Amino acid sequence: MSQRITGISSMATRQVLAELARAFEQRSGCAVAIESVGGVDAARRVQAGEPFDVVVLASDAIDRLIASGQVVGERVDLVRSPVAIAVRAGAPHPDVASELALRRAVLSSRHISYSTGPSGVHLARLFERWGIAQEIRNRIVQAPPGVPVGTLVARGDVELGFQQLSELMHLDGIDVLGTLPDEIQFITIFSAGLCAGSAQVSAVRAMLEFMTSPEAAQIKRRHGSEPA
Repeated sequence: MSQRITGISSMATRQVLAELARAFEQRSGCAVAIESVGGVDAARRVQAGEPFDVVVLASDAIDRLIASGQVVGERVDLVRSPVAIAVRAGAPHPDVASELALRRAVLSSRHISYSTGPSGVHLARLFERWGIAQEIRNRIVQAPPGVPVGTLVARGDVELGFQQLSELMHLDGIDVLGTLPDEIQFITIFSAGLCAGSAQVSAVRAMLEFMTSPEAAQIKRRHGSEPA
């Protein structure tokens, strides 16, 4: 493969991007290497000028990179990603089917975990709105950037974990209870941007065209997301 696209993304899109990249490689003959790290770290590295051809992050993070000139052109929305809930494999499954039931489950859990990404921001605001933020403050274990919440759940460090469904569904040692109830669900749009200074502009555009095509929809759903 004479051409090679390099990219960086947040962990939430690691699995879906890996499969989409493989499918694009097979069709185009262009190699794709996308590194997945914590979203905050990925944005920082792009902001610092580390050379990449493409970056995939939450849409608001891509907007900030466009505003700062690190990403050029318009952002390309790829997937819509819901927040899900997990417990350790084999543990009792609390009722999380409604907002009230989930609030009870949170209050009865000894330790709770969420990420530093968009889903974690949403959970923190939700707990504030519920009026329980101070009550559960000492029970919250925030996963470090790049560390899946599900790994803390699988180890038994926390009883209830919240993160993007795409990050929880492929992990061993946990049971995914489902997504947040509709009335409190939070959908993150993950988007791609062409990095300034990329020498693979045409190849990146061709790859993003494929990644937003109807053909890619089935791959996205297989990894817990919907086409954006």
